[in-house]
Amino acid sequence: MTTTLFDKWTDRYDCWFETQCGILVKQYESELLLKLLNPLSGEKILDVGCGTGVFTIDVMALGSRITGIDISEPMLRKAVNKIDKIPRYAFIGICADMCALPFADNSFDKVLSMTAIEFIEDANKAVAELDRVTRQGGTIVLTTLNSLSPWAEQRRKAAENGHDLFQKTFFRSPDDMRSLIPANPVVKTAIHFQKEDCLSDIPEIERHGKKNNSDKGAFLAVKWKKT
Repeated sequence: MTTTLFDKWTDRYDCWFETQCGILVKQYESELLLKLLNPLSGEKILDVGCGTGVFTIDVMALGSRITGIDISEPMLRKAVNKIDKIPRYAFIGICADMCALPFADNSFDKVLSMTAIEFIEDANKAVAELDRVTRQGGTIVLTTLNSLSPWAEQRRKAAENGHDLFQKTFFRSPDDMRSLIPANPVVKTAIHFQKEDCLSDIPEIERHGKKNNSDKGAFLAVKWKKT
């Protein structure tokens, strides 16, 4: 088995989403994902870079049939073990690279990829693969870490101080993401609050960022339809 950068982050990834900050991040990121993807019961959906299934489960809760791929076998195994314990959830997990998806053209009704493309240097190739495996008229939702956010600057500093994960991260802006998409995408951001913000202030900060359609939220999402 090939060891990947993400293997040793498997437990820490899940644990972070159980912190006070992580719970709020997951809430707002999941809300935006589900709004853009609009998963429907019975749809065949591909989750590219599914990790440990943190967001996969939220999509499956609406009745979709999910296939998840991840380059990290330990992360994928944890996703499979986690989802297998949920009654009526049928999940297929495949260890694969998002730049070489092991599926035929037009295989899925919808495709999502949550914060995986920032670890891909050749983003055009990854986007082409997401588009290829989506049926005509299907929806693709792609999310990443926003280079315009203060969170990105903190992560860049962490990389300078030796953080191995962020040293391999390619931060992109809303315009960078628009330039990758083969159609006119919807572009939204979330996570407008900062880690040091008071928890009671965060809902209002998020409402304000959403109302003003801010392009500086740490979580950057693009949605397009395959033509």
